[in-house]
This record gives sequence, structure tokens and C-alpha cells, in this order.
Amino acid sequence: MGVRTYNEELQYLEKISPVAWRIKKGFVSNMKVEGIFYVNSHLEKLMFDELRNFCRPGSIGGFLPGMKQIGNVAALPGIVSRSIGLPDVHSGYGFAIGNTAAFDMDDPKAIVSPAIVSPGGVGFDINCGVRLLRTNLMEKDVQPIKEQLAQSMFDHIPVGVGSKGIIPMNARDLEEALEMGVDWSLREGYAWAEDKKAL
Repeated sequence: MGVRTYNEELQYLEKISPVAWRIKKGFVSNMKVEGIFYVNSHLEKLMFDELRNFCRPGSIGGFLPGMKQIGNVAALPGIVSRSIGLPDVHSGYGFAIGNTAAFDMDDPKAIVSPAIVSPGGVGFDINCGVRLLRTNLMEKDVQPIKEQLAQSMFDHIPVGVGSKGIIPMNARDLEEALEMGVDWSLREGYAWAEDKKAL
């Protein structure tokens, strides 16, 4: 399928509230569920400008528009309910920034399983603070202490510009970490040997 005109693309979009838009099936080939995204007027303009530029005859390169990325996620095997663009949504790598999706872990065709993770959905590109963590804990271990765990994470994970983490680092330490990668994390006790197999 070729690139549709901007007006043709608009036929697949429906404003359902002052801050929400529905992306209908067909906007992207093979969508299994609809998409929805939530935006203020500023981000709404950005999202539609991305789409308009994408549809411009002769345009090449760049990111896919955030709406197309939400549609692509809606086409992934095993997705349930909707592909959702949260209120910070904009074009990213694969998943749109702010794109959220849930997948049926019991669906053998799903893109996720206990052994598969899609880093496009965890902010790998700009080190935005989103992390995927692996532990040996089970849900039953975490449930009784989830509030304490959340507070501890809040206390120890830096947020915002200029924040400092609990790992003291000078320029030399940072250079070593960048050169050695996961081996540095292993040496310093921040990773397990099995983590190397997952990278």
C-alpha cells in the first residue's frame, strides 16, 4: 500500500473528546485493535503536523509519525484492548514516545513472552529513566511490600535535570562504565552474570 494523502489518512481518525483521538483499524495494515491517544492542543498540533509532513509528496527520511507508530503497535501479535498514546505522546523509535500496550502472555503468537522483551517499549533510546528490571522475586513476594518498594525506588532513583543518583561517579568512573559496559556493572555489583546473556 502506498502513502495515502493527508485527507485520506484523516478518515481513520476520530476526535472522541476534547483531549482524545481514536485511530481506527485500517490506519496501518493489519491493526488488530484500535489506537487511542490523549493530547493537549500543543501535542495535538505536533501529532497532526507529523502526519501532514509524512503525507507530503516526495518527503523522505525521518521518524514515522507518532500516530503511525501507535498504529504499528496496534498491529503487533498478541496485543489486547488498544494501543494507547499517553499525554506526552510523540514520534519515537518503533513505539511512539508515550505509547503503551498490553500483550497476552498466553498467546503463542504474541511478541512478548516470559523470554522475550521489546526494548522499543522501554525507552532505550535516550536513557529517559524508564527501566526494565529483572529479579528473582515473584508477585507473591512483592505484593506484601509493594508500597515500601515503591517508596524505596522513589527515594533512590534520580529524576529531573541535575539530580544525583546513589552511585557516586567521577569522570574516570563514567569513562570506565562506558568502555566496559555490563562488565563494569558486574565488577561493581550492579548486575548479575546472567544479565550478559540477555544483552
